[in-house]
Amino acid sequence: MRWQGRRQSTNVEDRRGMPVGRIALGGGAGLIVLLIAVLFGADPRALLQQLQEPSTTTEPQVDPAQDELAAFSSSILAETEDVWNEEFRQMGRTYVEPHLVLFSDRVESACGLAGAAVGPFYCPTDSKLYLDLSFFQVMRDRLGAPGDFAQAYVIAHEVGHHVQNLLGISKKVSALQARVSEAEANQLSVRLELQADFFAGVWAHHTQKMRAILEQGDIEEALNAAAAIGDDRLQQESRGVVVPDAFTHGTSEQRVRWFRKGLETGDIRQGDTFATDAL
Repeated sequence: MRWQGRRQSTNVEDRRGMPVGRIALGGGAGLIVLLIAVLFGADPRALLQQLQEPSTTTEPQVDPAQDELAAFSSSILAETEDVWNEEFRQMGRTYVEPHLVLFSDRVESACGLAGAAVGPFYCPTDSKLYLDLSFFQVMRDRLGAPGDFAQAYVIAHEVGHHVQNLLGISKKVSALQARVSEAEANQLSVRLELQADFFAGVWAHHTQKMRAILEQGDIEEALNAAAAIGDDRLQQESRGVVVPDAFTHGTSEQRVRWFRKGLETGDIRQGDTFATDAL
């Protein structure tokens, strides 16, 4: 992927190495930690205990090896800004650029305290993306999804959630989820996540037209990453059994298909995952 020498975003907050307080057991952060623990096969009790304990290091050190990843993430964010500013202009709207917060170990957001085990996430309350760069190592070593464009896909997916927030989609889904059963709420979550995958593909389509940043093998990296984090694959690896009612992000096949659809069409109008029975 050709990203070196490109513009870097000014909307990056580097909080790596900054000490943060305890992770609270209650609220969304605790639930997300439990979910990640189940998906990745970790012991949730040990994970929660670890996240609640205050750090023994008063001034955590920033790994200088991550500096290139930080520069890469900033460049990818800049690429998403260029694409979505233009897409929103064509819709007669104004794109409000999100901020990317880089952190290590744990971070405080408007959505609560979260640890690195949560993985990358978007907080609609403060319109910020949160990323512990060590997640890219998890993708490579544990999920079998290496490559710089696989990493770009992750950032573009979280930006996709920001697009949903600006378009009012996230708010509507949250309101619906509050009125239905857990299984139905999970299905709504799947549709939201698949649409974010589609938006990531839309970004890839247009950034390639603008900059020709893709190299041979890049698309395969992104498709492999989408497949690696499918609910069915993660559940099979962690539990040994697949429970469709517990899906919150979609199967590997679904994630790949919607990302590919966005990549091939580049047309935001074709990504209404809420109006189709064929996910």
